[in-house]
Amino acid sequence: MEIISVTTPRGLVLKGAMFGNTNNDIVLVMLTGICSNVFQNELLYSTGKLLSENGITCIIAHAHDSFSCFAYTDLSSGKQKHAGVFNDDFSMVYEDVESYVRYAKEELGFRHVILGGHSLGSNKIIHYLGNTADNFADYFIVSSPVDIMHWWRVMPNIDKCFELAKSFVDTGRGDDILPFLFGGFSPMTANTVLGFYNADNLKNCPVLSKEGETKSLYNIKPEGAFIIGSRDSVTGESPKGFMETLNSWTKNPKRNKVIEVEGASHIFYGMHDIYAETVLDCIQNHFCPVYM
Repeated sequence: MEIISVTTPRGLVLKGAMFGNTNNDIVLVMLTGICSNVFQNELLYSTGKLLSENGITCIIAHAHDSFSCFAYTDLSSGKQKHAGVFNDDFSMVYEDVESYVRYAKEELGFRHVILGGHSLGSNKIIHYLGNTADNFADYFIVSSPVDIMHWWRVMPNIDKCFELAKSFVDTGRGDDILPFLFGGFSPMTANTVLGFYNADNLKNCPVLSKEGETKSLYNIKPEGAFIIGSRDSVTGESPKGFMETLNSWTKNPKRNKVIEVEGASHIFYGMHDIYAETVLDCIQNHFCPVYM
């Protein structure tokens, strides 16, 4: 694994991780979810490792500050834990995704770019693919996307977190990290909490809440795959039905694959290797320009 630096047009340097090398023709650019980096999310590491072992380079595309590791004490267990993505700028999603894609295509010279995402990373690539005029991405892999407004209603302590974040921002403390975990799982700055709630550009999977837009899905040009765990608690009673609805909003649903991984949760806990194998299978058996 090699740490890479990707500079955005606004001058921010994003830190990513690359598995494999530039001698391969294909690269998967994988956008991470919230509270996720390659050091503390085994799903990302397992995917990068397996792909590189099979001749496919993988770039783990960290967001605004997800490369950083933030140490905190989990009072329920009394143990120290680490997390990333406590500071993100959701208004810059398009620019961040485009920067990684251009880096892979123009600086590293890969012939084929597959754009993937997990959790909120999937919402990010849907936003990019649905709004770009470029044809840099040859295939997409959307996994465990989030209906943000539904998610906001079902996660614990969200209202309390939102109100506290507003009070922090109103008193000039927007860059401070809230004193308890956002949604019960992530340290986060007040500005990031409010930005998440107001991120209309990421409300592109409104299956359950009906709040958002579907135009981005319809505008996606390449074909691809939708991957979901059968026990994904963020997607309502029917995770596969959630994904089939998203696919139905694309321009050519029959071109895409909807894959349900039996027994897997939203984060594929304990099944990271199976997730990686599913991604590899999508590329080897369904990415037509190279393997078919």
